[in-house]
Amino acid sequence: MGKEGLRPLIGITADYDGETGRFQVNEGYTGGIEKAGGVPAVLPPTGDFKTLEAWLGRVDGLLLTGGGDLDPVWMGEEPIEALGTIVPERDQAEIQLTRLALRKDTPILAVCRGIQVLAVAVGGSIYQDLASQKPEVLKHFQKAPRWYPTHAVELFPGSLLGRCLKGKTVTQGMLRVNSFHHQAVKEVCAPFVVTARARDGVIEAIESTTHTFVVGVQWHPEAMWDRDPAFLGLFEALVEAAARAL
Repeated sequence: MGKEGLRPLIGITADYDGETGRFQVNEGYTGGIEKAGGVPAVLPPTGDFKTLEAWLGRVDGLLLTGGGDLDPVWMGEEPIEALGTIVPERDQAEIQLTRLALRKDTPILAVCRGIQVLAVAVGGSIYQDLASQKPEVLKHFQKAPRWYPTHAVELFPGSLLGRCLKGKTVTQGMLRVNSFHHQAVKEVCAPFVVTARARDGVIEAIESTTHTFVVGVQWHPEAMWDRDPAFLGLFEALVEAAARAL
């Protein structure tokens, strides 16, 4: 809890379907924030920069959610054949929102697509498609229940990420996670450093070395926390960082 028992308000980015005009957020995100002691607030994509600024004047933390592919134009690249569906409105809103949040030192937790947005927002790059651009990769889009961990990641010693997770899940520096992505971070730029990788070398987590709390993970903790409380630790760390700013 923050000042005088106030619960921090956490902005959660929404996916957008341009064909139907609908916004949506998986309940694992909102439920994770509530379980961690925060108040979720869904933020739909908008092209109004003043609205983005207003949101960051009101929320105490930011959760960048998973979703579709990022447009490679944000990296100065042309699309390859294996690029999936892109949503221009969401790309623009989230990259601008992320840049504003980093400038303001708003606590951020970024999930799957979110970690890619973090990287690209500061000049990093991503693989448009792992299978065609990186040889000998593991299966990163599982055909298993969303809560089920299908591959291991190595956590780097001394990382903020490692401190967020509850110890019983981490065995000899290895953590098993779920996986639903065909894009991934390729290169990181300051202030980010890599803090976890899969056995095939794919970047699974990054964090800022200069901000109060900015952590990105490639897996989906929102689909795992209700079965393994270790993953709720990520939501708790975000809410606690946001509460300190109240």
